[in-house]
Amino acid sequence: MAAVAVNGSEASSEAPLHVVMFPWFAFGHISPFVQLANKIGANGARITFLSAPGNIPRVTAALKTGPGSRIEIVPVLIPPVDGLPPGAESTAEMTPHMAELLKLATDKMGPQIETLLADLRPDAVFFDFCMHWLPPIARKLRVKSLFFSVFSIISTAYLTVPSRLVDVGRRPPTVEEFKRPPPGLEKYDAADFPSLTSHECRDLLYVFKSFGGPSVFDRVTACMETCDAIVAKTCAEMEGPYIEYVRDQYQKPVHLAGPVVPESPSGELDREWTEWLTRFPEKSVIFCSFGSETFLEYDQVKELASGLEMTGSPFILVLNFPDKAETRLREALPGGFEERVKERGMVKTGWVQQQLIMAHPSVGYFVCHGGWSSITEALVSDLRLVLLPQRGDQFLNSKLVVHNLKAGVEVKRKDEDGFFTRDDLCDAVKTAMAAPKGSQYWRGFLTNKERQDEFVKDLVKEIKETVIKL
Repeated sequence: MAAVAVNGSEASSEAPLHVVMFPWFAFGHISPFVQLANKIGANGARITFLSAPGNIPRVTAALKTGPGSRIEIVPVLIPPVDGLPPGAESTAEMTPHMAELLKLATDKMGPQIETLLADLRPDAVFFDFCMHWLPPIARKLRVKSLFFSVFSIISTAYLTVPSRLVDVGRRPPTVEEFKRPPPGLEKYDAADFPSLTSHECRDLLYVFKSFGGPSVFDRVTACMETCDAIVAKTCAEMEGPYIEYVRDQYQKPVHLAGPVVPESPSGELDREWTEWLTRFPEKSVIFCSFGSETFLEYDQVKELASGLEMTGSPFILVLNFPDKAETRLREALPGGFEERVKERGMVKTGWVQQQLIMAHPSVGYFVCHGGWSSITEALVSDLRLVLLPQRGDQFLNSKLVVHNLKAGVEVKRKDEDGFFTRDDLCDAVKTAMAAPKGSQYWRGFLTNKERQDEFVKDLVKEIKETVIKL
């Protein structure tokens, strides 16, 4: 397997720290690994990035190099598994069932990765939740294994710590049991963390399900128990209590990468967007988007659209559907909606220039699903957050933003099924409009280049110290 060179510069006379990055085959995981690779590379480290061939064009486009750094991409092959189509190399192309099969395929990659690591001889390897088999291989080769969690650490603290199963044994907890934080967390959380709802718990119990292989809970806990150190995409300022809890649960170093703030987007906002947005006053427009892999049911799309209409404010609504068919948009929206809001509402499907839209002076509010990267982008742009989490860690991210960071409002929903009404959506937006601008503090913190650079410098120093302890 030939390496794909990104930077052809020669190595310095003093060999730099050499780090391998190996994320799970989902762009929600690949992107944070790329962002961290860029930051570590800018601090003089040599980076080798592993991914499947089909992902390499996007990885190459996103990777950057700094003075003295060397970055290369090495393709890895996904082993065949019955039911997984040949050439399917990221979850963006897969059904949920196929994504589970991809985990089983990843479980067969041990020999391939062992050969690569033996050839590359890196100092350390950053790996993801699906590679619980990697730390023993790395240890045999005298390579330090660093488990990199791309999620907020509150998710780890609530979902995937050993104490989660203390009260229930090895069986998965029930919905009612899962509403309670894991034993001991209440001693660390000064924010009086609220109970999760029934529909949130039912969704999160997915981490205990097996689809022919280890569950997510078993994978993550095995990764964290056997790695040399945990690397978290967070900082003490944002998640201090949860960092300490995870550190105590696993009794090993938890290195902080900082929030890993994405680089400012290059290019300019398309003329269509600029001309539309400049019609409205500063910080008046609501931007609503749920990303490319989060989909609302038709009845909820109708409530969402109607709720935005009820606010009386200008808005942008971006909706996507599992089959990516634009015709779904017309089917999902309320009758006559686009005609009624044509002077103050823009409705789109597909990819949009999200970061550039959020950075426009006219945009003041962001209604989203609570993905951690989206939350960070919104805080950087000083937008007030209205959170409508749909699955997984989004539920916990939203609690963190509302109850710990004081930087957003969560839409009220029914306990049993998570249904929200147009009134619920409208009320949440109105509350955000009237609330103190808690996001301003976080914007200042996240855009403080000196502080953010310090996180990465400290991380590189800690990696070097970990490597020395061979």
